[in-house]
Amino acid sequence: MTKRKTVKTGFRPHDDRTQPRRRIPGYPNTITRTPAARFWPRVLSLADVTGPVFAADTVLPEEADLSRNAPEAPRALGQLITVSGRVLDERGKPVRQCLIEMWHANASGKYIHHNDPSPVPVDPNYRGRGRAMTDDAGRFSFRTIKPGGYAVPDAEAGAKTGWWRPPHIHFSLFGPSFSSRLISQWFFPGEPLNPLDLILNSIPDRAARDRLVMRFVPRTASNSAEGDAAIGYTQDFILRGPFETPFENR
Repeated sequence: MTKRKTVKTGFRPHDDRTQPRRRIPGYPNTITRTPAARFWPRVLSLADVTGPVFAADTVLPEEADLSRNAPEAPRALGQLITVSGRVLDERGKPVRQCLIEMWHANASGKYIHHNDPSPVPVDPNYRGRGRAMTDDAGRFSFRTIKPGGYAVPDAEAGAKTGWWRPPHIHFSLFGPSFSSRLISQWFFPGEPLNPLDLILNSIPDRAARDRLVMRFVPRTASNSAEGDAAIGYTQDFILRGPFETPFENR
């Protein structure tokens, strides 16, 4: 038997056991968008590895508050929460000036999107999506409303029937180019639907699944400056290495 030659690179390759399966049985969307044939490597062009450059002054502070449409506007319905964390590399060093996009359903489980067929009401005061830049320590923070769970439409052939998605938050992280975009989801601790979620549990490694579940942050005088008793949650994004965060587009 001949030994396979391995190419030495600066990064450890990710372990598929720590990442979501590309094709999830019972969830037809993942099957239709995943190629059946094996992947072929391609040479990156200059367009893949250059731009865009996201400057901190192009992201307004109010974009990190999804709980209202404007600073003086009424607050959306639901439990006010803060979601914070850091973006770190495989050595634990902060990733600065990383653009983070965040979006999720409202407190009733409804997305602000025309393709959401859910019959639950739209909240006119809910912003629905937001952006923030990491600081020099790789930190970011959002203010929002805890999302509701929702029933997954089961009209598609081959879909698992009667399953619900637990409350969760979507993230998109941009590096120095469009090709360095990463997408992930975070979940809330103690939710009874977490063990039943097809997406979260498509990650074979339990420790990797746990890295997508946020931790509760007790309220203190230092993190409740606005005096509105927001519940805090936190987690970190690890971009590479043995403790890498599971990302959907691996």
